[in-house]
Amino acid sequence: MVGAYRVVIQNKKIKFDFEIRRNITILRGDSATGKTTLVEMIREYEELGPDSGIELQCEKDCVVLSGRQWKKQLADLSQSIVFIDEGNAFTASKEFAAAIQKTDNYYVLVTREGLETLPYSVTEIYGIRTSKHFGDLKQTYNEFFRIYGKPMGLEKLKPTAIITEDSNSGFQFFQAVCAENGIFCESAGGKSNIFKMLSDRAGENVLVVADGAAFGSQMERIMQLLALQPDSHIYLPESFEWLILRSGLLEDAEVDEILKSPENYVESQQYFSWERYFTAVLMQKTADSYLKYTKSKLNPVYLQEHEKKAVLSEMSRIQLDKKDI
Repeated sequence: MVGAYRVVIQNKKIKFDFEIRRNITILRGDSATGKTTLVEMIREYEELGPDSGIELQCEKDCVVLSGRQWKKQLADLSQSIVFIDEGNAFTASKEFAAAIQKTDNYYVLVTREGLETLPYSVTEIYGIRTSKHFGDLKQTYNEFFRIYGKPMGLEKLKPTAIITEDSNSGFQFFQAVCAENGIFCESAGGKSNIFKMLSDRAGENVLVVADGAAFGSQMERIMQLLALQPDSHIYLPESFEWLILRSGLLEDAEVDEILKSPENYVESQQYFSWERYFTAVLMQKTADSYLKYTKSKLNPVYLQEHEKKAVLSEMSRIQLDKKDI
């Protein structure tokens, strides 16, 4: 499934209006914020249709997945937006991650915990709030709000150490840039290791660079840690490949269009995360050029002055190259 889909569901008392644009969306929040109410309304409409007193507007079928028979239910679903309420422990299992990886559905998961087995984006973690625009209506109007993804401050960051999630081409790029500029750089070898490595460098001016497209499960505890380590920061591009695509090095009109609205191009059945899609696009677009890209080993051309500066320019609020001082 590709594309962004607006979901509007309402009865006489309450209305939800939101948009789903990736294969995995996380819905969080404390009790009594409306998460379970939303799922229950979708369940009622699924069972009773208009007789439920609920109106549902969406281009795709909206369904609820739950209980011990979830695998059987899932096998019958296609081109649907699937809602799963908290309390369904299977969402944290490797079995569930494997089961949904090759499906053509979108999933909205209600959970208070990070789901380590799923590669969801930091920008697709939402809470529910009552919209101020409809505060005078008797019907309560609810919308999603993004929990993470706030921009950095206006001042440039000048880290003395960098921790990368990546251990492949992305790490090799930052390692080389840091070596030129007297900045310590190490790879975490995976997102689950970043918390400890960042904790070990408390008091230092550390910058974490990770793939925002799949880092969602780590965000809560990392943000809590950053609150205790104010000199540390985190930079979350979609992926290193996304940085290269945005740099303008390819001078490709199709790439420019993809970057404007990736949701209209990323087929969820083929790509479990946008990071994988951007890697595939970059490899395809550079296959027959001097910029040929591979995930495992960085093409040295990206460390040439022009190419290096083009990539670093996308990190506009981070200063790694002392030549730019």
